[in-house]
Amino acid sequence: MIDIYVYIIIALLPLAALMLVFQVNPYHALVIRAILGAVSALVYAVLGAADVALTEALVGTMLAISLYVIAVRSSLVMRLGIIKEVEVETENYFTELIADIRKIIDKYHLRLELVEYPNIQALEWGLLTKEVHAICSQPDGKPTYQTTIRVYRLFEIMQTELAASETTVTYITVSNQEEKH
Repeated sequence: MIDIYVYIIIALLPLAALMLVFQVNPYHALVIRAILGAVSALVYAVLGAADVALTEALVGTMLAISLYVIAVRSSLVMRLGIIKEVEVETENYFTELIADIRKIIDKYHLRLELVEYPNIQALEWGLLTKEVHAICSQPDGKPTYQTTIRVYRLFEIMQTELAASETTVTYITVSNQEEKH
């Protein structure tokens, strides 16, 4: 006869699964997925299937979560190209702009990675060769900044949420063809 604690442990499975389905933050979802795997391994162990419990603990929980962490960590990044030297008179505004961009993408659980380029030509080439997702430049020494984005979803986010009047957000389509050298 199965004791009451086994029923309580088994009831945790659908609860953890529902929490996992409705989780928005991918990092929290990974933690809940690990809990779900641990609970199912515990259920298998309590019910006498030690081999299945060990397999679930090693493969279903530890290995899968490790691979998911690597995949999520590498895919949730926005690479922003900037020029290495920022002019002194616009440095405060540029720092404020980067802080605003960080705040915006934090809502979507992204992290911002700044990639520095020595000049405007290298910056634009980095966008065209898909080294970065967006570039932030100051056209012709004007006090405004131009943010050019090649990923449409990022463009939608920035266009609606980056409301600074000194910043212009534009979308550019980059072809998928490789150039032959």
